[in-house]
Amino acid sequence: MRTQICIYDTTLRDGTQGEGVSLSVDDKLKIAKKLDSIGVHYIEGGWPGSNPKDMEFFMRAKELSLTHAKITAFGSTRRFGITAEADENLRMIIESGVKAVAIFGKSWDFHVTEALGTTLEENLDMIYDSVRFLKQNGLEVIYDAEHFFDGYKNNPEYAFATIQKASEAGADWITLCDTNGGSLPSDILQIVTRVCRELATPIGIHCHNDSELAVANSLSAVTAGATQVQGTINGFGERCGNANLVSVIPNLQLKMGYLCVTEAQLKQLTNTSRYVYEMANIVPPNSQPFVGISSFAHKGGMHVSAILKAPETYEHIQPEVVGNHRRVLVSELAGQSNVLFKAKQLDIELDKNNPRSKNIIQKIKELEHQGYQYEGAEASFELLLRQGLNEYVEIFTVESFKILMEQIGETETRTEATVKLRVQGQIVHTVAEGNGPVNALDNALRKALESFFPAIREMYLADYKVRVLSEQDATASKVRVLIESTDGKDSWSTVGVSANVIQASWEALLDSIRYVLMKRYEEVNVDALEAADTERQGILNH
Repeated sequence: MRTQICIYDTTLRDGTQGEGVSLSVDDKLKIAKKLDSIGVHYIEGGWPGSNPKDMEFFMRAKELSLTHAKITAFGSTRRFGITAEADENLRMIIESGVKAVAIFGKSWDFHVTEALGTTLEENLDMIYDSVRFLKQNGLEVIYDAEHFFDGYKNNPEYAFATIQKASEAGADWITLCDTNGGSLPSDILQIVTRVCRELATPIGIHCHNDSELAVANSLSAVTAGATQVQGTINGFGERCGNANLVSVIPNLQLKMGYLCVTEAQLKQLTNTSRYVYEMANIVPPNSQPFVGISSFAHKGGMHVSAILKAPETYEHIQPEVVGNHRRVLVSELAGQSNVLFKAKQLDIELDKNNPRSKNIIQKIKELEHQGYQYEGAEASFELLLRQGLNEYVEIFTVESFKILMEQIGETETRTEATVKLRVQGQIVHTVAEGNGPVNALDNALRKALESFFPAIREMYLADYKVRVLSEQDATASKVRVLIESTDGKDSWSTVGVSANVIQASWEALLDSIRYVLMKRYEEVNVDALEAADTERQGILNH
């Protein structure tokens, strides 16, 4: 039977101490439900005595229907010089209505005398009294031994005495904290091994990432006997962050043989990671292990050739196990295997012996040399692939376009775009204004095509990025424009490259329109075009 490791999440408290991370009460409640759905055992919601937002969270969290997790409060041991019963922060923890609490106390003698300004003996009493008081009020108590590893290195006997006091007072868990994040895995392994050997209370680990070892240190602690791991989703936290549970959980479960969550819950890991990024309004890093969009992305042709035969040749786990998926990138490094793999993903029949596949690869290399990049523009890549295989029917062609910008007064400008297209043998000439040249072009292009293809009304631009490709050329530099479009359900990205930013934007816009028309009117033939024309005539007559 596999050993169960309890996952203690502190994203809603310790995670929000990270720079740029801010969550409303509603955000925290939504994340709590998400954490519960992936099998987290404890969700630390905040410090009831520190601010009204945290107390509101605990009051509203009582209404959550959680199936796995215990909502947990956070606080400190009593202040020196007063009793636990008289400590306002401890009383507010009880008033919050939680069933479990994590309280921290000092393990480092230097902190006791310098930061607290009290005696070593008084600190031991503060720990004992606080744990005892909370236990007497029916709470499950997790004692967080702050700065434990630094304290142990400086005065091992005193550091051990602090957690022994918590154990004697009835603590359910004792969590050893690498608060400054400076310990090495070998330190953690040695110290936790001694603690687990000499203390009967179950041990947890809480690591910070200042040496980029929080995950490794957490795994070392479990190897030494710890059965609870504290951390945050995506490693959010103060300074360099906390142990990243998104990496801790699959490493423990898939690599080390422990049980953290169910297989079904593990498959929600990628979705949960991205959900928390979205709630925090932070762009997910592509290269994040296990869940990043690049973590199972393959670019080199030899690599792709190998994974087509056996994915384990270049993948340490199956991406689907954590809810991710394999991606094959197409670039100047691409070989025939990359194109074959992408074609298969797109349900395009492409024979490796077909000379056209070699022509497509060569064209991709030439375009990438010019500045095009298809790793983030897969809609443009599919169009390129279908055009190379003669599977794309041009629904409209561009005759010309023109941009007019007019300065009105000192600050106001007006932009007008004129577009001339050929659609179904007809010349369509439209004019539209917009908020800048790209928006005006977008409006004019839509205006020209909407009566023929009403599906265009449902799409809109979700993102627009410009990348300068040759900085040394200053304003004459070539630029790459990436456009992300969506219809509210699906999204797709396209690319354009030119020394003229408007021309590059126009290319990306055209690809975006062509892609959605190809998908919506995939069976492009005379009947389909006639049906679209009939719909158009009905709209015009109306």
